[in-house]
Amino acid sequence: MEDTESRLSEAVKGEDRLSTGVRGLDRILHGGLIPGRTYMVRGQPGTGKSVLGLHFLTDATTAGDNEALYINLEESEADIRENANSFGFDLDGIEFLDLSPDSEFFVNDLSYDIFTSDEVAEESITEKITERVTEVDPNIIFIDPLTQLRYLSSDDYQFRKQVLSFMQFLKEQETTVLFTSQDTESEPDDDLQFMSDGIIHLGRSSKGRTIEVPKFRGTDFESGEHSLTIEYGGLTVYPNLVPRQHEQKFDAETLSSGVPELDQLLDGGIERGTVSILTGPTGVGKTTTGIQFMKEAAGRGERSVIYSFEEGKGTILHRCESINIPIREMLDREALQIEEIEGLQLSSDEFAYRVRRQVEQEQAKIVMIDGVTGYQLALQGDDQNLTTELHSLCRYLKNMGVTVILVSETRDITGPFQVTAEGLSYLGDTILFLQHIEVDGQMHKAIGVLKKRTSDFERTMREFQITEYGVQIGDQLTELRGILSGTPEWDDSEQGNIGDN
Repeated sequence: MEDTESRLSEAVKGEDRLSTGVRGLDRILHGGLIPGRTYMVRGQPGTGKSVLGLHFLTDATTAGDNEALYINLEESEADIRENANSFGFDLDGIEFLDLSPDSEFFVNDLSYDIFTSDEVAEESITEKITERVTEVDPNIIFIDPLTQLRYLSSDDYQFRKQVLSFMQFLKEQETTVLFTSQDTESEPDDDLQFMSDGIIHLGRSSKGRTIEVPKFRGTDFESGEHSLTIEYGGLTVYPNLVPRQHEQKFDAETLSSGVPELDQLLDGGIERGTVSILTGPTGVGKTTTGIQFMKEAAGRGERSVIYSFEEGKGTILHRCESINIPIREMLDREALQIEEIEGLQLSSDEFAYRVRRQVEQEQAKIVMIDGVTGYQLALQGDDQNLTTELHSLCRYLKNMGVTVILVSETRDITGPFQVTAEGLSYLGDTILFLQHIEVDGQMHKAIGVLKKRTSDFERTMREFQITEYGVQIGDQLTELRGILSGTPEWDDSEQGNIGDN
């Protein structure tokens, strides 16, 4: 994953930046934190503030000649080390100043109230911090949480004065400071936000855990809400995809399907670096048609990826094997990869990251999303945002010269023609539709091209069949009228034959 992130990242860590240690976050910060400044990490309990601090400390001590100090004001050092171990962090080389309250605090001095001012306690803590900073001489400090000092101040004015003085002291030591804040309705942290050079906000939204940088003095950064996951190993950030930041040269050639009649419909095939929508009702053959293009790509030595939101990998394998598509051979040669996407397990940002990894690291040339409705149901987020993010993903893929196939299922088996159920026809450079039709009391299938931006196309419809020999396209259905209604009639009452091509 680290190798992948380094390849995907376009922000090169300069000598004037300190890495946060979090995959993806340095990209948002255009390289990392500026040394000698103070940064605030805020968010509700359980959003990962302390874990981010552990990333910062451990990366600093392992990646360079840095002295790191963890000032803990709430959790004990023992608890922190236990939690760090559960995530796989090695805290060797990190110094601690444990200012967390212990049981003796209440047993031996019941008269002391931590929520009231106590000058002796204030001086004691100040003294401890000053002595420890002088002793360790750190250039990296993590304070968790700084807002705990508020309870040891007589009022907000004294707290702000204390913090400003403390930060000035650390600045004089040329120290980079990261601190956490507990923002509550009764005790907001607005004052700390003004004092900070940068703010990293951790939260939750409809698309799961999120991270946002509302403030970062002295440099540009990637704004907006980005996805975040927490698992063994710590945090991983999935920055929003910005298509204009990604582009590479490619030949805009036409890609054959390997089926001559289908290529005739499409004026030779579909173009590289375009989006094709295969639309139609369930069971009509959309996925199989898409895989036909991938079969030809494998013959050219190109790699394709299917993201299946609605079918299992086993179902796809069985269907392809039954119609003479050598899909297992394609998988064995790594000319094809099939990824099943489980419902509500990924955010759209994390899904886009997976796609980018296939394109930029594995050199995938065709990407199929099967299907669009499943994409909207399976990924975390609301429909409007998912539609916008699918648009961004398609734009990125086109910029990278990748051919995109979107499989869109319409609701009705037959009946009035519907382009797509999701209203995404504007995304398609090419729209290839398949339709169930009833002719003389029997079910048949028809195929046609509704739209093609890059070239002309055949405007008639043809019979479509999937046989044991694969995809077969019949003659033009010029003798039928009303095909798009689902119940066509023969022209001039002349009885014809369909299905014997």
